[in-house]
Amino acid sequence: MAAAKRYEDLTFTDDFMFCKILQNNPDICKELTELILGRKIGLIADVRNQQAVTITADGHGVRFDVYFEDDRNTIFDIEMQQGSIEYLPRRSRYYQGMIDLNQLERGGAYKDLKNSYVVFISRNNPFNEIGLHKYSFRNMCAEKPDLEMGDGANKVFLCAEGNQNDVTGELKAFLEYVAGRAPSAEIAKKLDELVQKARQHKEWRLEYMTLLERDEQMREEGRKEGREEGFRKGREEERINTKKEATRADVAEAAVKALEVRVKQLELQLEKRTQ
Repeated sequence: MAAAKRYEDLTFTDDFMFCKILQNNPDICKELTELILGRKIGLIADVRNQQAVTITADGHGVRFDVYFEDDRNTIFDIEMQQGSIEYLPRRSRYYQGMIDLNQLERGGAYKDLKNSYVVFISRNNPFNEIGLHKYSFRNMCAEKPDLEMGDGANKVFLCAEGNQNDVTGELKAFLEYVAGRAPSAEIAKKLDELVQKARQHKEWRLEYMTLLERDEQMREEGRKEGREEGFRKGREEERINTKKEATRADVAEAAVKALEVRVKQLELQLEKRTQ
């Protein structure tokens, strides 16, 4: 496992910084969303970072990176993806479903489900053989591709490693910033300036360090539980093996006693015959 970054080394693409910047700057969150979608959105009602949605009784759910709604009844979830992209399309399907379940859980009806966008920003390209910077998906009819289902579900994948001329210069420059290059676009410069200021934010630093400590504690508890479970399994196996050995010894002893009884019976029979 890679060592955790120091707070001073966090960049916009690191989960903690990404969430904090967009949560605390709704204007730039709106600007970035409009740049990604290529259209205006409504006024942002509330931006929540690390929004947790738990639906099932066993605690299974999802934790969204940046989750917000606008005043046009549209829900947005923006995710910064630094890890594996192998199952990103299926993960987006799960996130979309959890957004809908969360609305219905609050007493909504199917007809009241809001339009939603799940946006993944990634350095790597989940559709590398095509090479686009941006992939926008809606549900279409396979037999008649120009017929949309109209369910209001939208998924967008942004990829810094695209090699096609498929997005605006501003969006391409933003993705270059995501890939680690110096900011050149106006929005990338704004984001980088906010990152520099955030690195001096004492409360955020403390929160980040607290989260790291908590995560390390949870990992250590997991390792401890693993060791204790291994010890318990070892003791149980030892007990079972001891019991098996004792059982085998009892069987052997019983067999010897049975043989002794049989020998005595045969000796008595032989003695009677010789009399």
